[in-house]
Amino acid sequence: MAKASKGTGADTGTKDVAAPALPYRVLARKYRPVDFTTLVGQEAMVRTLRNAIATGRIAHAFMLTGVRGVGKTTTARIIARALNCVGPDGTGGPTVDPCGVCDNCTAITEDRHVDVIEMDAASRTGIDDVRELIEGVRYRPVSARYKVYIIDEVHMLSEKAFNALLKTLEEPPPHVKFLFATTEIRKVPVTVLSRCQRFDLKRVPQETLVQHFSHIAQEEKVEISPEALTLLARAADGSVRDGLSMLDQAIAHGGGVVDAAQVRDMLGLADRSRVLDLFEKTMRGDAPAVLAALSEMHDAGADPVVVLQDLLEFTHWVTRLKIAPEAAAASADSERAQGLAMAGKLSMASLTRAWTLLLKGLQETLAAPSPQRAAEMALIRLCYVADLPSPSDAIKALQNGAATTNGAAVGTPAPRGGGGGGAAARLATQPATAVAAQPAQPLPAPRSFTEVVALFESKREARLVHSLMHYVHEVRCEPGVIEFRPTPKAPTDLAARLGELLTQWTGRRWLASVSNAQGKPTLVDQKATKADDLRSSAENHAVVQAIFKTFPGAKLDAVRRKGDQTSLVAGLGEFVGEEPPPADEYPADDDIPESEF
Repeated sequence: MAKASKGTGADTGTKDVAAPALPYRVLARKYRPVDFTTLVGQEAMVRTLRNAIATGRIAHAFMLTGVRGVGKTTTARIIARALNCVGPDGTGGPTVDPCGVCDNCTAITEDRHVDVIEMDAASRTGIDDVRELIEGVRYRPVSARYKVYIIDEVHMLSEKAFNALLKTLEEPPPHVKFLFATTEIRKVPVTVLSRCQRFDLKRVPQETLVQHFSHIAQEEKVEISPEALTLLARAADGSVRDGLSMLDQAIAHGGGVVDAAQVRDMLGLADRSRVLDLFEKTMRGDAPAVLAALSEMHDAGADPVVVLQDLLEFTHWVTRLKIAPEAAAASADSERAQGLAMAGKLSMASLTRAWTLLLKGLQETLAAPSPQRAAEMALIRLCYVADLPSPSDAIKALQNGAATTNGAAVGTPAPRGGGGGGAAARLATQPATAVAAQPAQPLPAPRSFTEVVALFESKREARLVHSLMHYVHEVRCEPGVIEFRPTPKAPTDLAARLGELLTQWTGRRWLASVSNAQGKPTLVDQKATKADDLRSSAENHAVVQAIFKTFPGAKLDAVRRKGDQTSLVAGLGEFVGEEPPPADEYPADDDIPESEF
């Protein structure tokens, strides 16, 4: 066989034989971590493993769990290398920093080590596969220090396979280590989990992903804008592998130069500024403008599902800004200013309602035959409820007899969708007009705490009555002022509710405040004391004593006063509630059971 010359071939007239080009390796494989120092975003787990290996406290089984693409299988391979590394000179032991040049490290990296068995539980789920594994456990490793079994997606094993593995997993030979990886930790039996050290790999933060992608772009000599990196990191959702796959695609899409517009086109994302504008128009109730904006975004290539997801994300972000404005510090200046303005204008009720409707709309869009139409219907629905008052505001308006003008409530704008707002108009016109025609008369102001409780009882405020009876120590009570000491079980908003309702019912301002003074016993304790006194008085009554002598063993079952005592606070002060019946309506003594004396 003729042999090709290694020279230039100028004298012989032959040409050099070009070396075959190596196949392209995707970024997710090319930049896969090979040691703990290059593992991204798992500092807590790395610290634990490094300390365990350094101190020799190496468990026989590890359970690695987390979402896809965070490094479960990669971590298992790094652990296998760390346990079997012998160093460049062949005399080293387990180390937290594998050398990467010894035979064991090289073979494990290239997935060809005979003592590191990697098994895919998704394709080998049966008991026969596990039985084969158990048979191999008995034999010592050929060349490595430990025989390592890496079982990926371990939750896919059958119930019989798990049961067959339990005994070996609990007491394996000293030369065997098990490394399990799963995305569905809840599907793994607790009997297996109890035999493993569990490590939860967390989602990689967006900032860490941006730095990682930027470093890889520099290594690949690719120009990529910071905004494009942010979009890729956000779309990766904490997964390094997903992000690298999208980065690979973006580099191919942009031809070596990647900007934000190209990433949006590739991922079907809508422009962030357009999403903010769409959200503002939706919350303003401008349905025609919303439909026009959504159609324009759809024509530009934006996926309706992604648009709704962006709106959900923005709603959540604005809600966070309303609670904690410092959350906007990491955002861009223009986006931060617009978000803070939205948070100042919108109420918490409007934001939570928008979240609920958008979430429902997203589910409908995912299941609809036409996602664009489903998204339009979801946003139209949100437009027509954006300006509606919350249930509590609507009730207050009805109770206060809100004035109406031309069939619509004053100060309540209607969505500019044309012909809408029917529900709001009905809510504002019908009940409010009735209340305005027959205004409620203010009730007399209670003069004591028992009268306050009786008033709440007559208004059927059962929860408040229960709290006032059981969890309140009266300190001071006079018309317009209530001061009390609550017990730990009392509602936190009790004082505010008391003042609000008493002011509403009596037509005068009431101030309810919390005090640290001891105060009187609770009304329940007072009733118990009065009941004991009444029972003692009844037992000492001559008639009752005579009954006890005549009927040995008789007991006093209950003691009640004559009259119609229906109120919970009856007998604690002046009579409250309905007037007692006249004297001629009282039953004769002969008609009263002895138990009612």
